[in-house]
Amino acid sequence: MDIIFNTGLMKYYVLFILFFKATLLAQTQYEFIESDRLGERQLKIQLPRNYIENTDQFYPLIVTLDGDYLFEPVAGNVDFISYWDDMPEAIVVGVNQDKDRAEDLKISDEDYFPIMSGAKFYEFLGAELIPYIIENYRIGNFKVIVGHGQSANFINFFSFKKDPLFQAYIAMSPTLSPYMSDNLAKKFMSIKEPIFYYMSTSDEDYNENRDGIKELDTKLQSIESKTLFYEFENFEGHNHYSLVASSIPEALQHIFKTYRPISRTEYKDNILKLESSPVDYLIEKYDMIESFFGIKKQILLNDFRAINAAINSKKNLELFKDLAKLARENYPKSLLFNYYMGRYYEATDNPRKAIKVYQEAFVYDEIDGITIDDLLDQAERLKRENDY
Repeated sequence: MDIIFNTGLMKYYVLFILFFKATLLAQTQYEFIESDRLGERQLKIQLPRNYIENTDQFYPLIVTLDGDYLFEPVAGNVDFISYWDDMPEAIVVGVNQDKDRAEDLKISDEDYFPIMSGAKFYEFLGAELIPYIIENYRIGNFKVIVGHGQSANFINFFSFKKDPLFQAYIAMSPTLSPYMSDNLAKKFMSIKEPIFYYMSTSDEDYNENRDGIKELDTKLQSIESKTLFYEFENFEGHNHYSLVASSIPEALQHIFKTYRPISRTEYKDNILKLESSPVDYLIEKYDMIESFFGIKKQILLNDFRAINAAINSKKNLELFKDLAKLARENYPKSLLFNYYMGRYYEATDNPRKAIKVYQEAFVYDEIDGITIDDLLDQAERLKRENDY
């Protein structure tokens, strides 16, 4: 049987954003929220394609500042990447700022933290917007916040809380305020819970932004932590604005890397180099998905194929017993359990049990190109080989 791996989609370009704009028009909702701090504010909200049908499912939340121009590229990429199952479906909320942007992002000249209208906007996001979205939509525990330029600096203030409201940050060409680099590095060295942080710049970015970003990158790269998942991109040929189109898909791929199906790269660089069991690797991968994103995800057939190939490559065929157990848990009505369990019995010189488990496959559903006839043929082969 051919082994096929889902390689993922390495690059997503502006073309795809434009292509999906038509679908976004049908999915995007425009709502107004009454804020005690700011008055009326407009929101753009994109729900997952299957939101209405999946009434029991809860989704990650992606809050996008500068929603006037950032919402569409973020929402388009989320829709596209989740369609191919490289990330979970998510609810995207854009906060329109437009003429209020300068006031929303106002910080003190003394301690460089939000002040006056900036403090009100900060409180609005945490105390009004998030509760409103949670009350009206099915939001899980995993939340992402996105910003660009000054708003990319502003989102960092949420990470300073003892229990951060957001678990992932996408900071595109942040215009970093004084002491932000030191404060972030200090915070990230002490975090106990996982934080995903993505930052980008480009060779044609504003010089003042690039200098601060390089300084921060040096500090974050030096942090040794099992809870900080940091990624930095320095794009060539982009300016302060055009880097957004390349940053968003890269950031989403970074944040949801664990969620993605096993790719050829992950197989070669991680799984084949394991000294431990590849089945344990698979279990840990899906435990991390549940722990990070609050999603109980069924193990993909693509990933079963990858671990099957690794077991064959390492010639540690006894591990098929553990893989069979996972197959029974994830695809109980299929013959996948019989397929792997038969392999295990063959590897441990127990042909009678292998024949029996192959023959029992006829009451189960065929799956992933493995047919009932395939397993019955295996049983007949073993009978001939052992003169039964």
